[in-house]
Formats: sequence, C-alpha cells, structure tokens
Amino acid sequence: MNPIPVHAFNPGPFTGAGNVTWLIPGRRPVLIDAGTGEARHLEALESALGATRLSAVLVTHAHGDHASGAPAIAGRMPDARFSKMPWPERDARYPVAWHSLGDGDRIEAGDTTVVAVHTPGHAPDHLCFWHEETRTLFSGDLAVQGTSVVIPASQGGDLEAYLASIQRVLELDPIRLLPAHGPVINRPAALLRNYVAHRREREDQVLAALGGGATSPETIVARVYSGLSEPLVAMARESVLAHLLKLQREQRVRPHEDGTWELTI
Repeated sequence: MNPIPVHAFNPGPFTGAGNVTWLIPGRRPVLIDAGTGEARHLEALESALGATRLSAVLVTHAHGDHASGAPAIAGRMPDARFSKMPWPERDARYPVAWHSLGDGDRIEAGDTTVVAVHTPGHAPDHLCFWHEETRTLFSGDLAVQGTSVVIPASQGGDLEAYLASIQRVLELDPIRLLPAHGPVINRPAALLRNYVAHRREREDQVLAALGGGATSPETIVARVYSGLSEPLVAMARESVLAHLLKLQREQRVRPHEDGTWELTI
C-alpha cells in the first residue's frame, strides 16, 4: 500500500497549512477525507487518480475541513461512494448519500483492506482507518506532529473519550500515523504518550487556577495560556472546558448556574 497525499488547499488559523487527504490507489481507489471542495484539491485528486475512477471516500469525522468537500467530489466523480460514522446533526450539512460505518468495519481500499477504528474525543464520530499489514493508521485529527489537538467541548468534544482513544491506538502499536494535518508521524507511541502527559499537566494547571481564584473558563485561560491570538483563545477555552467537564465527572470540580466553577474540596 502506497498512499498518495493530496493537499486540500485550505490553509487557515484552525487548519494550519491545510488538510492532507490520502488517496489509496489500486483496483478500488479510495480517498480518506473530502477536504473543503477547493478547485485545486479536485484537480490534484484527478491528477493522482490518472485513468482510474474514484471508488469511495471515507470521512474521518464531520468537521467542515474533512467533510464539506464531499458534494464537490460527488459532482465531479459521481461513481464515488461516501461513508462515515453517523453524526446526524452534522452530516446533514453535506448533501451526499452517506453510508454508515461502524467500529470494526472492513473496507476494501486500493488492493487491500482497511478497518474502521472508532476514536472519539476530538469529535464523537471520529474514525481512524487501520492497515494491519503495514501497521499504518490513517489518523484524521487524532494527532498532529508538533502541537496538541483541540477538544471542542461545546461541540461534541470529550477529553475522557480522547484519552481512551489514544490508549486504544497505543495498543494497536502502529509504526506510522498518516494524519490530516502536518507531516507523517513516524514515532507515534512517543507522541501519543507525550499527549497523555501534556493533558495531565494541563489538568494540574486548571486545578491550580481554580484554587488560585479563577472561576470561569475565560479566567482560567488567562492564567494558563499567554500570548494567544484571538482564534486560539477560543480554542484554548474549549480545551479548558473539556478539562472541567472531565473533572466534574470525577467529582473534583462543580459548576454553578452562573457559569462559574469551583473545586469540590
């Protein structure tokens, strides 16, 4: 299996240099993720396909930078079948005939087979796609080299689920991750363990901020983070909220009706 990276040409404050979609060539060409419908992405995809026709698009999750390009691909490549784990509230935004994928489903891709692995946390419908023979994981937004992954708590993100997903991927023991953002990750175990350690450190910082008098996600962000641009402040707030919700489940913090939070002990 020799996946071909096809850039989505959608740089921005939340996407960095832009998404990478992955084409698995072969008898049944399959694209991992749909991009955003940029004309240059469609042209690059057609160039990578050559004389072959796209058979299917597997979408890792329903965030716009991964799924919103589906209608444009369908319009250009009507034979393609579009599949993902359902997230009905989001999927309806992208008018294609979605086919449902579930954890453990096996999908013919290229000249081989990949397996859907449910890895929620960044999004409730997040799937990775596992190629066991080469121990390669198409990892969507599970990990990005050089930075952490935002957990959008107010939009379906769940830190506890994300940490469980990382553990599940560690147990698969992949040799490489092919992510939707950034370069190929060739030492995934080290990166994922660093993610877990980072989240523990951030949790301690959130607790310390609460103990020091911060009472809201905004005031916690001001104490824990510094020098962030406005779009990144919003992302940091989501991350702090994700930590607070996890701590609430563990009965270590509690919210009040006015939107403030406090330690339980």
